[in-house]
Amino acid sequence: MSIKPGNLFIITAPSGAGKSSLIKSIIEEGKIELSVSATTREPRINEVHGQDYSFLSINEFQKLIDQNSFLEYAKVHEHFYGTLISHVSKKLDTGIDIILDIDVQGFYQLQEKNIEYTSIFILPPSLDILRERLKDRATESTSSIDIRLLNAKKEIKAAPYFDYLVLNDNFEDALSKLRGIFETNNQIDQQIEQNILNELLNS
Repeated sequence: MSIKPGNLFIITAPSGAGKSSLIKSIIEEGKIELSVSATTREPRINEVHGQDYSFLSINEFQKLIDQNSFLEYAKVHEHFYGTLISHVSKKLDTGIDIILDIDVQGFYQLQEKNIEYTSIFILPPSLDILRERLKDRATESTSSIDIRLLNAKKEIKAAPYFDYLVLNDNFEDALSKLRGIFETNNQIDQQIEQNILNELLNS
């Protein structure tokens, strides 16, 4: 009996929208896996090669770029990050559903690839609430928060091109909606999200 291929899900959001927390909760349920990205940065304490990231040298990463081995890649804060086609294909071929946690730049790259996926954009309730969430982290300077908000406005402009919008106003509601997309991949009511998106685009 042949194995049914897994499903690929793309999740994107502006910084502070709660994407990482939502993905972590979904992964902990054990029904879907997070794709392991490749990076040129050094491992942090307790990070394991092949589990947290595939840690590569700049030369190794560049060679893979030249060989068109990435679904998407980007340079972030002087380090490269990317999703290897071989890693994703291996998981999908064995029937495993996986999530790609990528930015808008990566999403645009994926649109040019011949691969099936379902794309999800996590929306904040408003830019004011997004600012407060970034401030509550207590890890960002005021200037850094301003830059992230400017980037958020640019990223939100891509949201209409995603298959699904998920509003993260209430964490449990957002998690439930995400779970529904992963489990059924059916169309869900998007009216509230569309209204919020229109407000964000016009703010």
